[in-house]
Amino acid sequence: MARPAVTGPGPAPVAPEESARAEAVLGRLQLLVTRKLDGLLQGDYVGLLPGPGSEAGESREYRPGDDVRRMDWPVTARTTLPHVRRTVADRELETWMAIDLSASLDFGTARWLKRDLVVAAATAITHLTARGGNRVGAVVGTGPGLPERKPGRWWRRPAAQPAAPPGPAMVRMPARPGRKEAQGLLRAIARTPIRPGRADLGELIDMLNRPPRRRGVAVVISDFLAPVEGWARPLRKLGVRHDVLAIEVVDPRELELPDVGVLTLADPETGELHEVQTADPKLRRRYAEAAGEQRAGIARALRAAGAAHLRLRTDTDWLLDMVRFVAAQRHARTRGTTR
Repeated sequence: MARPAVTGPGPAPVAPEESARAEAVLGRLQLLVTRKLDGLLQGDYVGLLPGPGSEAGESREYRPGDDVRRMDWPVTARTTLPHVRRTVADRELETWMAIDLSASLDFGTARWLKRDLVVAAATAITHLTARGGNRVGAVVGTGPGLPERKPGRWWRRPAAQPAAPPGPAMVRMPARPGRKEAQGLLRAIARTPIRPGRADLGELIDMLNRPPRRRGVAVVISDFLAPVEGWARPLRKLGVRHDVLAIEVVDPRELELPDVGVLTLADPETGELHEVQTADPKLRRRYAEAAGEQRAGIARALRAAGAAHLRLRTDTDWLLDMVRFVAAQRHARTRGTTR
């Protein structure tokens, strides 16, 4: 497999223990995905996000909601009933994933860390698309690293987060066909070290727009905690040419605070420490309301970009959620819709 192209300072070397952990997590995920998702997409290949396709298929009777541009006029004239021509998506599909590995993803209070859920989603997407000569590639972004600062009362550099040179850490992994190449892609994603700070999600998504590619599937995996105005426009631009799937990774503590008294919180992207009195019911209510408004704003921006939206939580069965999502997409396809 060719060496990935790196934009900006490359990520720091991976510690042996982190590499072993990544291999163990990836091996377990691949076993789960293979057992539960294998055979889900049988028959004519229609892709993870089924679209209208380009190859002519069979005709069927028109249903409300069908695209009138696909009307089959000869069959309609013969049967005196409106029919539409079904199409099959191209069998050679190119899928690109934008993987956000900001420091906020190195967090989890339930069954999984958010970063493990990112790797899990990438594994499932790769398994569902890397077949029949399809190609899968990825761009991975992590934080720029914390700048040098003098420790103070409300700031300290965690031992696990050494200083890193400033600048973006964006890695482009070329799209290649084959299972072996897909395994190498997932291994490279799982071994990517998370650097302090936040990746520029807008720039990461925009890397899928450059260079222009033929129509395919674009998958953005992130917690989308970056300001919406920074990534909404690149996502809309991406949706003009490609079928877009946005996978939002959420931890329950990001939605509500537990009543555990005084809680010391560390911002993983800046290293700042804050003490919060969680016994205050008004504070917990304000936090939940603000978190709800934030998530609603993210959902609106994704909907405005025309992206399919899948939310995965660290406290639920993520694989079951993904199976339901794929089944819903296929059900929508049989009803003649593309979303």
